[in-house]
Amino acid sequence: MRRAAFGDAPETPVWSTLRGGSARDRWLAAVVLGGQGHYAAAATALTALLADRDRVIASLAASTLASHRRQLGGHAAARALDGRALATAPGAGPSDPDGVDAAGARADALLGLAADAIGAGRTGEARLLHGRVEARSWRSEVRRGWVAAEVELAEGRADRAVAPAEAAVAVARDAGAVRHELKSEVVLGTSLVVWGTADGVARGVELLECDLNHITKRDLWSLIWPTALVLLDHDPSGAGNPPVRATEALSCVLRRADPIGRRLALASPWVPTALLRSGEPPNADPRSKFLTD
Repeated sequence: MRRAAFGDAPETPVWSTLRGGSARDRWLAAVVLGGQGHYAAAATALTALLADRDRVIASLAASTLASHRRQLGGHAAARALDGRALATAPGAGPSDPDGVDAAGARADALLGLAADAIGAGRTGEARLLHGRVEARSWRSEVRRGWVAAEVELAEGRADRAVAPAEAAVAVARDAGAVRHELKSEVVLGTSLVVWGTADGVARGVELLECDLNHITKRDLWSLIWPTALVLLDHDPSGAGNPPVRATEALSCVLRRADPIGRRLALASPWVPTALLRSGEPPNADPRSKFLTD
């Protein structure tokens, strides 16, 4: 389960764990399912864990469900869950190399709240929350880099987003965390193309095209549509057919979402549901608002 959630096998089938695993393993399975775009199954598992007696798991379940809501454009819905995660996280406890501990739970909650604030246009609040994060694990460090980059993108300073995105790639790669490395490269590629320098755009498009292929092979549907969406804006006729990839992936993710998730996506200005109607342009700026895991 660790390899699937945080290692080199993010495409691993984890369905059996939902039926008979420990609370910790069921949370890990939900993390994997979210990456694969199985939001309904993940939501079922995470909702059951919200009241778990292990406060670390209960807190992580809340912030993970918030992350999945946010990935479907539901920043306001995610905020309540992230607040619950922060209130539930214990003050101390045994440490864990992947941040499945009290410190990791608190970091996830704070970073989630920061991401929620970005979605609401409150970047000053996001910076304050980001500044409160103590990254004591590689996972928290990577996610802190994602949020730092997204704050800069939201404030129109894409040049300042590149450094934290680069750092996140390096940390994830050293940890051997394939999904986190690919996600970090998506954040980096997006930052580069939004920055807009000739070299940056060329490097960013190349990175995103490469990532799109790797993400597809790993069945990471939650990453396929945003990656393809950025390419649709910057290289619509490029390798991998970004328009088709974005439409197919988003359609697949919405079919796999629970009713709440689908409603949030259809109501969100950040999720380009118009892609599902042939001939219409996306209804969102494809360069931000979907990056934070």
